[in-house]
Amino acid sequence: MKLEKNQVYEVNILDNGIEGEGIAKIEGFTVFIPGAIKGEKVKIKILKVLSSHAFGKVEEILEKSEYRREPECKAFNKCGGCNMRHMTYEKTLEIKKNSVESTLKKQGINVGVKEIIGMEEPFFYRNKLQYPVGKDINGNIVLGIFAPRSHRIIETKKCFIQNEELQEVANSIFEFIKENDIPVYDEERLTGQIRHLVLRIGVKTGEIMVCIVSNTEKISKEQELVNYIVSKFPNVKTVVKNINSKNTNVILGDRNVVLYGDGYIYDELLGFKFKISPMSFYQVNPFQTEKLYSKAIEYASLTGNETVFDLYCGIGTIGICSSKKIKKLYGIETIPEAIEDAKKNAELNLVENAEFIVGDVEKTLPSFIERNNIVPDVVFLDPPRKGCDKTALETILKIKPSRIVYVSCNPATLTRDLKILEKSYEIEEITSVDMFPYTAHIENIAILKLR
Repeated sequence: MKLEKNQVYEVNILDNGIEGEGIAKIEGFTVFIPGAIKGEKVKIKILKVLSSHAFGKVEEILEKSEYRREPECKAFNKCGGCNMRHMTYEKTLEIKKNSVESTLKKQGINVGVKEIIGMEEPFFYRNKLQYPVGKDINGNIVLGIFAPRSHRIIETKKCFIQNEELQEVANSIFEFIKENDIPVYDEERLTGQIRHLVLRIGVKTGEIMVCIVSNTEKISKEQELVNYIVSKFPNVKTVVKNINSKNTNVILGDRNVVLYGDGYIYDELLGFKFKISPMSFYQVNPFQTEKLYSKAIEYASLTGNETVFDLYCGIGTIGICSSKKIKKLYGIETIPEAIEDAKKNAELNLVENAEFIVGDVEKTLPSFIERNNIVPDVVFLDPPRKGCDKTALETILKIKPSRIVYVSCNPATLTRDLKILEKSYEIEEITSVDMFPYTAHIENIAILKLR
């Protein structure tokens, strides 16, 4: 039997995949079905057939799972951001834990994964809002979220993962744009002005940054817009214009122009204050970030005598949060602006035992060690989704720090890198932290000790 597009079947959902999608078998052929939950019986339509698997969509739920819930969000079926909002929060945690364990086991890593550290209230947690501004097919100006695998904007008045205050500010700015006929970006013609609204909030301080991404040097009624924002929202401490005239999917351009305030805001983590600029990498869920960093620092088993390397350090958050428990900190990061922020954050918190260096970890780490003859006791690794560079891992294997704490947002690249480090290290434990509730993403912390 051969599956064909648009065929309809009744199937039992045997499992859920790493994206939360349901998995069924039709005469041994695997079919992935978003929106279906393990244990359900559903009627599906086949949307796409490949050589090894197919994709389908739910036409009707014939037998409903006890874990199914009605999503609060009206855009749930269109947006694709929260792909697990149709199930209970506890079920999402179970699926994420299973996916991490499955990824590890496939590569022969048999290590205990602790129960996921979840959120008490898994709503409105994002401290960074990034909404595109554009036009719909009827020429109406819209603000919201891109539909999956497209640049069609889904109008978003209320999102259940975005900070509520940021949404209020963004919606208000959007109304000003419409009422004052400020030209918005046209992706096909590469014309217009405003492309994105990027807002950030320091949840502990209440300070808000508004970043208006513009296709042009000048925005129509620019000063009136700034005056409107700061007069209506006193918590807005700075307004920045980011210029991005490139035909690209990257949201932010290379150049910022401060229109109001200092160009940055502050937030606090674990009692330390951090300066955040438009380009800064800063974890988007501050509530869970404190739990993540606390667990990472606990895993490091610091006594106050350690020399610590914080690799892929960003603006220095993990290193600075652990600075009172160590002897000396060295942070390495490839983005110059992030290192500048890290240095300022160290000064801001009166941290005198930290040194931050600009450079690619794979190139800078070997030369730094050779030049300074420094061997760390502990290494924090917090790389981007692509994981660690192999050269960096080989350098770590050469210098043999006693402990490695690996913080990862991608179970697949974490597993790949752990396989390399296993040559000299025992993976003692992994803890998952749910930084992105109701989405498929999961953060993990692994503790490795030298054999």
